[in-house]
Amino acid sequence: MDPDSVKSTLSNLAFGNVMAAAARDYQKELLAQEKAQSSTANEEVDLDELMDDPELEKLHADRIAALKKEAEKREALKRQGHGDYREITEGDFLGEVTGSETVVCHFYHKEFYRCKIMDKHLKALAPKHMDTKFIKLDAENAPFFVTKLAVKTLPCVIIFRKGVAVDRLVGFQDLGAKDDFAMRTLEVVLIKKGIISEKKNEDDEDDVYDESRRRTVRSSVNHDSDSD
Repeated sequence: MDPDSVKSTLSNLAFGNVMAAAARDYQKELLAQEKAQSSTANEEVDLDELMDDPELEKLHADRIAALKKEAEKREALKRQGHGDYREITEGDFLGEVTGSETVVCHFYHKEFYRCKIMDKHLKALAPKHMDTKFIKLDAENAPFFVTKLAVKTLPCVIIFRKGVAVDRLVGFQDLGAKDDFAMRTLEVVLIKKGIISEKKNEDDEDDVYDESRRRTVRSSVNHDSDSD
């Protein structure tokens, strides 16, 4: 047999195998493209069906209604003085504590350093907990209610439910008995007392006042007394 003829035959066979393999790969690629196009078409159909799904439309409508109801509730609470930490007078006191379901009232003295610390944290909590009203009353200018509620140590935070004083925080004894407690510490205490509710999926603003960030506290018995 002619060696050149054998080489030519083998070369033709090899070329044929390569072409056959290429043809198979091309066929596989076409099938994959057709499958992908078919899948995409099915997805588009499914999305179109979802857009016309009455159950999905109902869920959407319910969500819109819930958001609208929540917005109306917040506006009503704002009209009642919720959402801000406000100072009131003795003459306003009864109307304020009886006008809302839950109220936190801080009896304070403007010269007491610890009262200023309490002010800072209550001011931060008020907009986070719209359901509860946060107010403060100058103890010097409210002698009747100071006596009536037996307020003897400041700061004194009294908790009202339906106009009735149900609990209180006296000084910082429930807050670790230290001046640099975190806002979250006060928040947790109020949650445990049932006057506010835990908020989910929120970044706590009290990082600014984290207990790990120790500060030099200006506490002096002479000018920062905690009692009347």
